Amino acid sequence: METIGSPMLWGAFAAFVVVALLVDLVLMRHGGPHKVTFKEAAWWSLGWIVLALLFNAGLWWWLSQQAGAEVGNRIGLEFLTGYLVEKSLAIDNIFVFLMLFSYFAVPEEQRQRVLVIGVLGAIVLRAVLIFAGALLLAKFHWILYVFGAFLVITGVKMLLAAGKAPDLDNNPVLKWMRGHLRLTDEYHDSKLSILREGQRWYTPLFAVIVLIGVTDVIFAVDSIPAIFAITDDPFIVLTSNVFAVLGLRAMFFLLQGMADRFHLLPYGLALVLVFIGTKMLLIDIYKVPILVSLLGVAAIIGTSVALSLLKPAPAKPDSGAA
Repeated sequence: METIGSPMLWGAFAAFVVVALLVDLVLMRHGGPHKVTFKEAAWWSLGWIVLALLFNAGLWWWLSQQAGAEVGNRIGLEFLTGYLVEKSLAIDNIFVFLMLFSYFAVPEEQRQRVLVIGVLGAIVLRAVLIFAGALLLAKFHWILYVFGAFLVITGVKMLLAAGKAPDLDNNPVLKWMRGHLRLTDEYHDSKLSILREGQRWYTPLFAVIVLIGVTDVIFAVDSIPAIFAITDDPFIVLTSNVFAVLGLRAMFFLLQGMADRFHLLPYGLALVLVFIGTKMLLIDIYKVPILVSLLGVAAIIGTSVALSLLKPAPAKPDSGAA
């Protein structure tokens, strides 16, 4: 596997991620479990984006000095494009998290804990899948076509499903848990399980965490092929993914009150997958320039957001959580 990631770069990035996670866990949890305000989430979201852009600029500068301006410009654009793609797809995670929290009526003070687990799980899964994907691509070039077809099919499915409310009652994982585990109807603080008359019962918080984990797996499988359409360098693939995921928790609290305003965004995300998948399928016929990919993804996401704001979604009838 060819990569610009030297041992020094890998070590520095790993150290940064550990420090960033510790700072995030400590500062966002100051005062104990609490409801994160819009202002707090906005500042944290902005902070994560600025950190990603500073890393991008630092990587560009370092490579320009070490390997020349051409390499620095190419890698810098690859990281920025990969980050934008992964950040956009991470929004889909947030929509699913919102749906799960609403369905299970997760208390505000417990949402941070669930999101921490979700973010950590997403980082670990992406790291494993990225290195597995890089090894496969290094040995089998035709895997690119499999990834491309998978993205196009997934994008089309998302287009057909956009605007439709998912039926969680028929979710196979939830149905399995309800059929094989004793689930309580009420929360017991932050406990995942309790003993009741000598029997182990699992709380709704346990069910939410399991479903968040399954969601992480599904979205990792979707997003990893997308980033390999931008670059096959494992260092750029992993760093752009991790930076996109690191701000996921803050972005959740930022968007949780505005999700309905961006009702057309799922269509945009689906089109991004179709666009990236088509780009991957055409790679041996015509290699789409990185700058075109960056502008294309930005245009799709920007248009879907703008149209959502210009044409608000029709009001939904009230529905209680299950």
